[in-house]
Amino acid sequence: MNDRLSGIKQEILDGIDQLHNSKAAYEFRKQFMDNKTGKIGQLMKEMKNIAPEERANFGKGVNELKEWALQYFDELDAKMKAKEMEMRYESEKIDVTMPAAEEQTGNLHPITQTRNQIIDIFAGMGFEVFENKEIENDYYNFTALNTPKDHPARDMQDTFYLSPEYLLATQTSAAQIHAMETKELPIKILCPGKVFRSDDDATHSPMFHQMEGLVVDKKITLCDLKGMLDVFVKKIYGESTTTRLRPSYFPFTEPSVEVDVSCFECGGKGCKLCKGTGWIEILGGGIVNKKVLENCGIDSDKYSGLAFGIGIERTAMLKYGINNIKLLFESDLRVLEQVKDN
Repeated sequence: MNDRLSGIKQEILDGIDQLHNSKAAYEFRKQFMDNKTGKIGQLMKEMKNIAPEERANFGKGVNELKEWALQYFDELDAKMKAKEMEMRYESEKIDVTMPAAEEQTGNLHPITQTRNQIIDIFAGMGFEVFENKEIENDYYNFTALNTPKDHPARDMQDTFYLSPEYLLATQTSAAQIHAMETKELPIKILCPGKVFRSDDDATHSPMFHQMEGLVVDKKITLCDLKGMLDVFVKKIYGESTTTRLRPSYFPFTEPSVEVDVSCFECGGKGCKLCKGTGWIEILGGGIVNKKVLENCGIDSDKYSGLAFGIGIERTAMLKYGINNIKLLFESDLRVLEQVKDN
């Protein structure tokens, strides 16, 4: 029996070399010290099998082994925890003489920056923001904007239909109808939103952002439109930038115009950006068609309106010198880091 006690003691001493942390030491300790399953705990259950004259010595030997093991495991546990604490201190140690790590600051996306700039500019002219819907029905997206089902202007836009009646908005112009139906006159709104068209190349995306502007009041003319846009382009592209209006066609405005700005890269002399013309097309607009006003119950003899649609991606690409619209959607940090307005 003494050999057995000595064997358990030696087993404990030999097993210590395999322990590397306090958790392993705890599990190893349980193998010997657990009252129900531990090897030392099991020894006391064998007392009944020991001859009566040997029980005293056996019990004494077991108790001595138990006391030794308890002290040994307590010392081992203290050493393990001290070692772990030392390793933790080492891993968390900070050399205050080392230079601080550089932290990159975040930045708003070019689309967000441009959107905010446009809103700030027109808010300074008395516009309020009117939120756009991304899903429209056919009436608001086309019919109410003087584009009936058989109108050839529908062919100008490749539409994503969700059902025969509902579709993804192809333009923020639908907000004109919602605003004129719900707001009291006069109206002066700016409507930012996402629009969707089946179009995809270097300068077009199936999803892009527009900013619709609408003013409805008495005696609104093209002069009001040009005056507002003159302020807008000077704020975005520089004080020397000017605008010109060219005749165009939109079913919901009459007359309709395309708006060009003098090339801010070459000052109008002609360069690669303006393709040698000295002018860059930036947006479309015009005077709200009388039929559109009347569709919303507005007296077209008493009131008139102006509307314009700004492509936010196009504005951002021109402002920041981005030549491929896909760069705005890939979130490449090398691109985004270059677009930082103060």
